[in-house]
Amino acid sequence: MGFDAVLLAGGRARRFGADKPTAPVGGRTLIEWTAAAVADASRLIVVGPRRDVLPGAVVVREDPPGAGPVPALRTGLAEVRAPCLALLAADMPFLRPVHVARLLDAMGERPGAVLLDGEGRRQWLAGCWRAGALREALDGYTGASLRGLLGPLEPATVALPGGTRPAWYDCDTPQELAAAERLL
Repeated sequence: MGFDAVLLAGGRARRFGADKPTAPVGGRTLIEWTAAAVADASRLIVVGPRRDVLPGAVVVREDPPGAGPVPALRTGLAEVRAPCLALLAADMPFLRPVHVARLLDAMGERPGAVLLDGEGRRQWLAGCWRAGALREALDGYTGASLRGLLGPLEPATVALPGGTRPAWYDCDTPQELAAAERLL
């Protein structure tokens, strides 16, 4: 199934204290790790400030910058051409193409599929979606919550073995980045 990828990379990273997507871990930036997980995407769309780490990516900026994941999704979705997309946070160093393939397969006839973390929580920025379903859900949505937008779509869920490098792991703090570096 052909798909595009939308990486949300414009957050304020309050707990991180730096430009989180460009933080190095294991010889690559976080955003490069995430982009590698969607190497099979027809288009790579990055929502956030322009960075010189992903040549060939379509880079767009939500208005206003840093407005949150719902405006960022709206902006990224406007660039999607494929019938499906991977919607991902840009700080997932252990996500791999096989995980994205599992999400695409799990969708079946549903509007989307998301990863479950080790505690069974849906990871809204680790999923694959039908572009039409997202456009319809966004039409008239005035909330700011990604869960409020995506939850009612009742996506399929994918539980993967956690292990020492779980696919859903993201780096929200310098301590989590240091832990990812040790694990890589």
